[in-house]
Amino acid sequence: MRTVLAVDGGNSKTDVALVSADGEVLAHARGGPFVPQSAGVAAAADTVAETVRQAVGESPADLLVAYVAGADLPDEEAALAAEFEARGLARSVVVANDTFALLRAGASGPWGVAVVCGAGINAVGVSPEGEVARFPSLGKISGDWGGGIGLAEEALWHAVRAEDGRGPHTGLAALVAAHFGADTVEAVVLDLHFGRLDALRLLELTTGLFEVAAAGDEVAAGLVTRMADEIVTMAEVCLRRLDLLDTPTEVVLGGGILRAQDPLLVALLEERFTARTPQAKTVVAELPPIVGAALSGLDRLGASEEAKLRLRGRF
Repeated sequence: MRTVLAVDGGNSKTDVALVSADGEVLAHARGGPFVPQSAGVAAAADTVAETVRQAVGESPADLLVAYVAGADLPDEEAALAAEFEARGLARSVVVANDTFALLRAGASGPWGVAVVCGAGINAVGVSPEGEVARFPSLGKISGDWGGGIGLAEEALWHAVRAEDGRGPHTGLAALVAAHFGADTVEAVVLDLHFGRLDALRLLELTTGLFEVAAAGDEVAAGLVTRMADEIVTMAEVCLRRLDLLDTPTEVVLGGGILRAQDPLLVALLEERFTARTPQAKTVVAELPPIVGAALSGLDRLGASEEAKLRLRGRF
């Protein structure tokens, strides 16, 4: 029986699963972070190889499908594929960005649009014919805005200006100071500047940002509204590029910000999707991304729909 070695590599962990062509999960393991941008491509591939050995030993699979963070450009995908091939993990290798895993895990089939809004934001679209629409997703230099880190940075910016008088009053100032146990927002800024506070901890502000917005704060609500606009815009652009605006199409939503189902954000998204992409059917992904990688592998092996349903039932 042919096998798929599915890989979901992210900034916090690496999941691998060995799946048979009939949809059975033969082995599963979790390893450390997959961070090719900071650790290097070879070290990131080593993380996958070590995690694979934990799960299945040295036996190669028929097909490796790795949907991973840091594979934002074709050159990056090719470099990672070469490293996986060199380690003999499978007879055939497919590498793509982890947004493709979200799409396949959440959609009923191999095509549609996915928008991920977690620490960052990204989107991808695949047409029924296999044509792809995507973005470089390199941060502000490639036109990106939002995600948890982006929202938190904006919250801090508005909080500073509210405190020192350059901007309008907002409850975000009290949120920032209280969350980090500081007397003032300026104290938080100085802690960040001198390295006493890890900048990644700003991500912790996102939950409070949505709470402040729900309480009627205009500044916070404005940020949530802009986030909704950005999410819908990315989906709409993918649909337009693939000529799917007039075709009923699933739009899969994932990432921590969207999975949290904040009522204000949900309402704003529903309003905007209805007005701008009325043929889109939004779906919040419930299955983990590793399932998307495995399902994509089964698609490539020509597995039956029964096998795919069996796989979904295992997670």
